Amino acid sequence: MAISATVSTDRKSSDVGQRLGLLAGWGRYPVLLAEALRRDGYELYCVGVWGEADPALADVCKKFQWMGLGKLGQAIRFFRQHQVQQALMAGKVHKTHLFQPWAWVRHFPDWRTIRLFIPHLLTRHKDCRDDSILNAVVETFAAEGIQIRPPTDLVPELLLGPGQLTERGPTPWQWKDIQFGWRVAKQMGALDIGQTVVVKDQAVLAVEAIEGTDACIRRAGQLCPAGGFTVVKVAKPQQDMRFDVPTVGLGTLESIRSAGGAVLAVEAHRTILVEHDQFLRQANQAQLAVVALEDSAIGALRKGDLP
Repeated sequence: MAISATVSTDRKSSDVGQRLGLLAGWGRYPVLLAEALRRDGYELYCVGVWGEADPALADVCKKFQWMGLGKLGQAIRFFRQHQVQQALMAGKVHKTHLFQPWAWVRHFPDWRTIRLFIPHLLTRHKDCRDDSILNAVVETFAAEGIQIRPPTDLVPELLLGPGQLTERGPTPWQWKDIQFGWRVAKQMGALDIGQTVVVKDQAVLAVEAIEGTDACIRRAGQLCPAGGFTVVKVAKPQQDMRFDVPTVGLGTLESIRSAGGAVLAVEAHRTILVEHDQFLRQANQAQLAVVALEDSAIGALRKGDLP
């Protein structure tokens, strides 16, 4: 029997009714987060990244404004105009935009963005890894009196608890692939390269980098037409829950199904599942195995103690 678990934590009553800012990127997650926060009585002021954010956010938030990828100063002014002192970051921003020809001309960076990113491009001891850039963004907002908070502190039910989520569970051999893939994914996360690894028969088929999870899974399908592989997605060992939290949803599920994957293993308490009920219904229809594991459980797998 499948176990569908979520984490539940009481919200602070003092938080309800507060104004919150939302920096929204791609995907359904920012919309579902905004809807949950509005139901809980928060007043949301949202800046949506142009070309990434869902226009539906305009109907959910009290105030909504589009922002170019290079307009960090514009977002700060918007939040300060509406007396926002705390904000959340949700949704993916495809970093591949930054590596397109004439990217900075196309996205028209303002002076605040230029001041933030130039050191990462020109200074030897800085880099353009996700954590480096996002930490710099958080520090920039903090300097203006705007604290970036972890979204899951306010909507903890979006986080998965441990358990087998689908009717079908992994086979003993697939558990070995999960153990192997988990170890590799954690090492890749420690290097801030990516959070997803695709494996079969304890061989790495694909590792996520700048292209994102779905493209990584599709590439694995191209390299392994026989299918039956395992997708492992974990948090970084140094995961900052304010941003870049592992997220899976219907798009992830469809990528696995169409590429021929058989198993999805994610990290419990540190992974967001979007559209929970629909996700599990479709996963069962596709006869996929989906499990959420705590990092400590991988040690038991190494000892041969399979669930």
